[in-house]
Amino acid sequence: MTETKRDLHPSVEEFKEFVKQRPKLIEEVRAQKKTWKELYEDWYLFGANDEMWAPYQTEQVETAEAEATEADGEKKDFLATVLTSLKNIDLNQMQDHITNVNSAITNIQQVLQQFQSSKPSGGGGSSGPSHPFGFRKD
Repeated sequence: MTETKRDLHPSVEEFKEFVKQRPKLIEEVRAQKKTWKELYEDWYLFGANDEMWAPYQTEQVETAEAEATEADGEKKDFLATVLTSLKNIDLNQMQDHITNVNSAITNIQQVLQQFQSSKPSGGGGSSGPSHPFGFRKD
């Protein structure tokens, strides 16, 4: 492989990353205790989170997995909080609030329409234009 790099299958790329995180696997292959084929097949069949990989894990990998587990727990706690809040909502109260907001918006629209209709139509006896900058309304 000179300048052009071979495109590997995505699962092979994932396995390479898996091995980079567990350098003890490289030692196993160099000591001829296992082959790359055996390791790949085990990884493919059992997955990266199987207990069989525990002896090969470094502290860095264990810390990363613990952080991922903690993040999942936080997500579950958040979802539980949201679901509890949704259960405690009174739908009749929610409907009343929506009705109040809707009537407030309607009132604001009516006030705006009154201001728009009360504008002078222009073209009266004024000598200059009513809009000095000449912007046009489309």
